[in-house]
Order: sequence, then C-alpha cells, then structure tokens
Amino acid sequence: RDCSVQRRHQKVVELAPAANISDELRKTLHDDALRLARHINYRNAGTVEFMIDKEGRHYFLEVNPRIQVEHTVTEEVTGIDLVQSQILIAGGASLADIGITCQDDIKIQGFAMQCRITTEDPQMNFAPDFGRVEVYRPPGGMGVRLDGEVVVGSRVSPNYDSLLVKLTCKEKDFDRVIQKMYRALSEFRIRGVKTNIPFLLNVLQSDTFLSGKFATDFIDTTPSLFELDSGADDMTKIMTYLGEVAVNGANHPGAVGPPPTVPEPVAPQPTLLVPPKGFKQILDEQGPAGFAKAVRDHKGLLIMDTTWRDAHQSALATRMRTRDLLASAPATAEALASAYSLEMWGGATFDVSLRFLHECPWKRLEVLREAVPNIPFQMLLRGANAVGYTSYADNTVKAFVQEARTAGIDVFRVFDSLNYVDNLKFGIDSVRAANGVVEGTICYTGDVSNPSKKKYSLDYYVDLTEQLVNHGIDVLAIKDMAGLLKPRAATMLVSALRAKFPDLPIHVHTHDTASTGVASMLACAEAGADVVDVCTDAMAGLTSQPSMGAVLGSVAGTELDTGLDFTKILTLNTYWEQTRGLYSPFESGIKAGSADVYIHEMPGGQYTNLKFQAFSNGLGSEWDKIKAAYATANQVLGDIVKVTPSSKVVGDLAQFLVANNLDATSVVEKAETLSFPTSVVEYLQGFIGQPAGGFPEPLRTRVLKGKDQGYTSRPGSEIPDMDLTALQEGLRRKHAKREITWQDTLSAAMYGQVFDDYVRKVNQYGPITNLPTTAFLVGLKIDEEIEMDLREGVKVSIKLKAIGELLPNGNREVFFEMNGIPRVVAVLDKTDLGKESKTRAAVREKSDPAALGSVGAPMAGEVVEVLVDAGAVVKAGQPLVVLSAMKMETTVSAPTDGRVTQLAVVKGDAISAGDLLVAIDTKQ
Repeated sequence: RDCSVQRRHQKVVELAPAANISDELRKTLHDDALRLARHINYRNAGTVEFMIDKEGRHYFLEVNPRIQVEHTVTEEVTGIDLVQSQILIAGGASLADIGITCQDDIKIQGFAMQCRITTEDPQMNFAPDFGRVEVYRPPGGMGVRLDGEVVVGSRVSPNYDSLLVKLTCKEKDFDRVIQKMYRALSEFRIRGVKTNIPFLLNVLQSDTFLSGKFATDFIDTTPSLFELDSGADDMTKIMTYLGEVAVNGANHPGAVGPPPTVPEPVAPQPTLLVPPKGFKQILDEQGPAGFAKAVRDHKGLLIMDTTWRDAHQSALATRMRTRDLLASAPATAEALASAYSLEMWGGATFDVSLRFLHECPWKRLEVLREAVPNIPFQMLLRGANAVGYTSYADNTVKAFVQEARTAGIDVFRVFDSLNYVDNLKFGIDSVRAANGVVEGTICYTGDVSNPSKKKYSLDYYVDLTEQLVNHGIDVLAIKDMAGLLKPRAATMLVSALRAKFPDLPIHVHTHDTASTGVASMLACAEAGADVVDVCTDAMAGLTSQPSMGAVLGSVAGTELDTGLDFTKILTLNTYWEQTRGLYSPFESGIKAGSADVYIHEMPGGQYTNLKFQAFSNGLGSEWDKIKAAYATANQVLGDIVKVTPSSKVVGDLAQFLVANNLDATSVVEKAETLSFPTSVVEYLQGFIGQPAGGFPEPLRTRVLKGKDQGYTSRPGSEIPDMDLTALQEGLRRKHAKREITWQDTLSAAMYGQVFDDYVRKVNQYGPITNLPTTAFLVGLKIDEEIEMDLREGVKVSIKLKAIGELLPNGNREVFFEMNGIPRVVAVLDKTDLGKESKTRAAVREKSDPAALGSVGAPMAGEVVEVLVDAGAVVKAGQPLVVLSAMKMETTVSAPTDGRVTQLAVVKGDAISAGDLLVAIDTKQ
C-alpha cells in the first residue's frame, strides 16, 4: 500500500498497490518484511511500514501487529477479507484452510483507493467538529465501498477520533480509480457536522497527485490544496432562515401592514422570441449625442417606466425584490420596447437591497440587463452623493459611475439635493467620463405659477438650466419629487425652457401625491416635453408616479400618441396587480391623494418612509403635527430644495421639533443649547453642499457654535481620495469566506457597515434571494410546501413539517422535508418563553453570527488559555483564546480590529461550538 499522502503524519489517502515503485523494489520490500517477521517468530496478520527516498532506497519504519485503518484497499485488490481471515486463523484455521497455499495465490487485481472522511473543518485549520448528523446520503455503485456506522441522527462526540466513515473505491487502473473516488466524494451529502470532503476533492484534482509522483511532504508543500470551496450547505442555511421565521416570527423593518394577500403570481410571457429593437440599440450605435438627437426628433410622446424603482420606492418602501422584477422582464422588454428608458436602479434601491432584502444591487442590475437588451436602463444618481446620504471622495464617485455604466446603466439622471451647481457639474463630468447619457437635472420646488413665491421663480430654473447646458448635458430632467408641479406651472416651465433651448430633450418627473400628476404630465407634453415619467397602473397614484394607462389613453390618436400596444401594457399590469399583493406588509395605508403636499412639500418617496419612522419613534399619533412641522422645518432651514439627502435633514428636524415641542421661533432662540440631529448639523456645515440663498442665520451660527464650521465649497473637492485598493484588501481579510469583487468594494465604499451586515446575513442564511416572496416575508405554515431554485440548474422543494418542543437550552428543533427527505435544524427561541427557559438552564451565551465582533468557538472543547484581557485593543488576526479538543489545540484569532468588551470564558471552561468567547467593539 502507498500511504504517502499525509497531513501532520496522519494518512489522508491510501492506495493499493503502490503505483510508482519498480517490481524489483516491491519484491525487496516483500522479502524484507517476511525476513523481519520470521526473525521475531511473528505469526499473525500485520503491517510492515517502510520509507522510500527519492533515490529508491528504503528504510524500515515500524510494524503494526494489527489490522489498520487502510486495510480495505488491500482487501479490494486481493479479494481476501483480512478481518475474517485473522479471526479464522486465531480460531485454529491454517492459511490453506482459508484458500492461501502459497504466495502466488495472492493475486493483485486493479487499483483501490481509500479516503478517510473526518468531521474536521478544513477552513478552521481542521478543527474537529461535533454534533448531530442531520443528513447522510452516501454514494454507491460498483466499486464503491463504505466502512462506517453512520445514520441520520447519529451524534459525533468530542471524546473520540474524528473519523466518520471510510470511503474505498476500486477500478482497473490508477487514473480511473481517481475519477471514481472524485465522483463518490462529490455525491456524498453530510450535513450537521463539517467534514474534510472539500479538502479531499482538492487533493484529487492536484496535478501532483494526478501524476502519481507525490511524497510525504505533498500536502505541506501544496498550499493550493487549502484554497477551499466553502462547500456551503445552502439548503441548511435556507432552512435555518425559514426556521427562524417559524419560531420567532418575521423581522422586516417597515412591515406594518397585513401579510401577503395573494399567491405567487404567474409571470407574463412575451409573444415574440426576441424583443424588438429600441433606443438601447440607438445609444449603442450612435452614442449619447445620437441618442439625444433621436429622442428630440421622435414624433409622439416618450415615456420612462418607473415601476422597477421609484414606483415601489414611493408606494412599498423600496422593498420590491429582484426575483419579482426579473419575472416581469421578458414581457416588459416586449411591451415597452419603444420606451425612452426603464428607471430601475439608484436612489434608495441600492441601500435597501443590501440592508433589508439581503441582495446585491449590482447583481440585480446585471441579471435585468441580460433579460432586457433593448430598452435603456436609467438610474438616479445623487450627484456627488452617488447613491448615499453624504458626500464622498471624488475618486469613489467616479469609480462608482464607471462600474454602473459597465454593469448596464445607460442613462444617468444626475441631480443635487440642493440644486448646488458645483455638485451637479461634478456628477455630469463623472457620467461623461463613463460615456453614459447625461440627464442633467433641476429639482423643482415652490410654484412658478404663484407670483407670491419668489425664491424659486421661472428665471431661477431657466438660469440653472442654462448653466447645465453650458457645462454639457444630453438631456434635461425636471425632477418634481413632491408632486408640486401643477398643470399651469408645468405649462409655464416647460414652455419657457423649450423656447430657450429648442434642441434640448426635456424629460419630466413627478409624483401623484395631490392626484394632479396625469394632468401635469399631459400639460408638460403639450408644452414641448419629450419624455414623461409614469408607472404601471397597479403601482401608480398617491405618492408614486402618474398612471401609465391614463397618460397613454389620453394621448392615443393624437400627435402625442406613444405607439405602445395598450393590450400588452394591460397584460403586464395584471402581473403587477397580483405582485403588489405580495408586498401588502409594506403598504403605507394612504387611501387617497392629499393636496396638503402643497403646504408641507414632502417628497413622495419620503412620505411613506417618514410616516414609518414616526410610528417607530413613538410619534405615530403626532403624524399630522409632523407634517405641519415639516413645513416649519423647511422654513427654519431657509426654504430649501427637498430631495434625498436634503429631505432627510428636513424630516429629521421636523420630528425633532415635535418631540421637543418647539416652533419656528423657539428652535432658533434655543439653538445653542439644543442637541440637533446629526443630519441637521452636517447640513449647516455644508456636508451636502451650499443651498440657494445661503444658510439661514442666526440659526447656523448658533448651532455650529464651538463646532467645526464645515465646508464653504464643494465637499468632494476637499475630501481626500479613498484608497479603494486598500479597502478591497481590508474587506478580503474581514470577509475571508467571500470572494470580494470590485463591485463589493464600491458597495462598501458607499455603505461600509451595511455591506458588512449584508455579507454576514448571506453567510448565515445563504441564497434567500431565491425564496418565493411570501416565504421570504412571512415564512411557511405547517405542511406548506414551496419550490425554489437553489442555484442554477438545481431546483428543490421545501416543506415545513413541525416545530419541536422548547428544549432546556432554549432551542427548538424545526422539522422540514427537503425533496421528500427529512431535515431538521435547531433554532434559538428568542420569544419570552425561550428566554425564560434559557435562563433557567443557565446555558452559555452564544455568539451572534451577524456581528463581526462576536467571536464564537469554532468547535467544542476546553479552554486552554485566554490570551487577552477585557479592555484590550486588538488587531485583526491577533490570537485571543486557545482551545483544545481531542488533544489538538486551536487558536481563535480576532476577526477584526477593536477593543475587547467582554471575556465570556476562563481557562478550563468546557464549551460548545458557537459559544461566545470574546466580544469586540469594532467601532473603537
């Protein structure tokens, strides 16, 4: 036998016969083994071990007077049952009695290989793992042998060797036995405990191993063997998520409405195999300038559909999942083939995708782009704020825009929350450098049709537009984020801009908060606007966009006719009617339009979010006061343009006024003694730019007394460049199990903590983005069954069977069937009953997988040494605690920089996997 493949002097793979020794050397080894046994008069089964050096010289190592772990490979190639033979001989039988009369009776046939499958975690330095075997599905077939006694429910103890089962394969030659072993290992399904199978698969794929020219240092000198596929058990993670929801209830911030009211809708199917060509092809062939000219030359009204972004941001708290958007994509590509664009990215969708939906926003962009090749994709870019709520370093914004263009965005609506021209120019330059369509934006507030409102007059908007045109834009956008653009004002504004800029495409956006949106968009179209924003009827109205059907129907048969197929539009709308029912938990409860928007001027996308915040902060009964306070806060801040992030400043101040019973006069008088929201202070420091007319005084001076006076110019010009390469390297260290991409790096640059939380959620719960929406939001009922695509080409069914009794340690076992096979996961009961049980049982505190600084035990064992003290400042990778199990010591290191706030163990403690060892505050 060849047992050269070893790790820490323990055999990993065994072969029979040894593949790369000469017949002469093989005979010499046989002769020496027999000579040694005869010399000491040894007459029994035994193993003589030799070492062979690179020159073919052999050295005696030891004799094992017993059956060894790897005896199975000898049995397979000789056809002799060694265990049975040894028992028979011990009982008095001779060799002849068992069929061996001479050495020639022992024939070698083919090759056999054995892999020892152990309950060790290769990603944790082969730390032993213990627990309950939840799934055990072994391979089979001719030439596949298993030696072990494992069944579902078997418990792996920390007190014994980690060997779980021996897998032996036999084939005609060396290459074929490797192939069979690889197949058998790949077919193994063991869940509940970690195994070394991913490592064994790497060994079998190594060029050195495949050549047969390996030595005892093979593993130690081949670091690529430790570059392991995580082998993540996505199914167990999915069931853990569903189990958490079953035991503890759903936890989706903002889900204050009733549970989903409809079954999963059937996706509409297109009638064409390939969608018709659209403006996307014009852009690709003629570039941004050619695209803009084609838009201006187009006869009839063009539309942008906001269903995929602003519509659900305004109506459903931005909670629409990629899964449901993608289902509508093929039909959308056909029905809206001649549309100007689809707004589907940017704004709040980036943050919410990561924070609440546990989805990668870049992945959303890429999969939708692939599904809709003919319609331009549009995003909302907050200028120097990108998709965040503050200013970023210039290089970060530029890199973000370039990656967004590469991933599939065509048209960038570049706006600034204060109409601050320097920020706008920077955003325009960033898009131009990425070769995207620059849709320079003026944010509309006030009322140009009301002579008494002088700050934001018609001249103000025409002058602002002229500055953008002179800087170089392709399209002008009028962004009416609160629905303040009345029909008469729309006619006045668009007419003035069309007269001043006859060749400039004009694109108008509004919200239907006061129910005047359709009339305003028709007025814009008649005054010369080229494009208006609408959304599918099922998502339209109220704080969302005007109805697509209403606008299309109103211009049908006129010179503004869109040319869109109304029947196909209605088919698409049916899908969205049903889909909206899935998101009933996020309905705002708004029943009708409200003209009070002309007083408080709250943006449509903020209205529902601020209402939720008010209820969350205990101010739900004060909602009417908050709306009034919003208008007051706006005036206190100087009557500013209100759109993210400036609208957040006004909203935060409004809640602050109500909570502290302040009015416009008292808040200014007491400003030096009040603790204002951070967003208000940073606004007055110029963090998001300079407002039209300057900052309000004396409020600014009083609030900033003793504080940093902030910026007097564009913040990005003063912020040092971010080292994105260093950020990426830091993320790779922090999230070692994830392959950190450039897109991940940009996500972290926008939302550092949110990205960290997103990665931990994905690591904890797996691909929950693939769950049906109802299951994601509210889980499963007993005996409810769902189907989902676990990954490409792998579809699974999951049925919740039962929730077990509360155990003394505070856990409940949750029972599922996965493809008809019983599965079980343990879930900590976080309800009051579960907490009470856990307290009575005095169990150890568990680490929180979602918290980076919560360091848990990677295995069960004993604490040998604690290497840090409470309060100590530690660096990522610094040793914290030494554990021991089965005579093997494992050092647990800090996953991040920070300060030790809690030591949960002392030397000599017995701990289980997942127990809290150390808590680190990552913010210190």
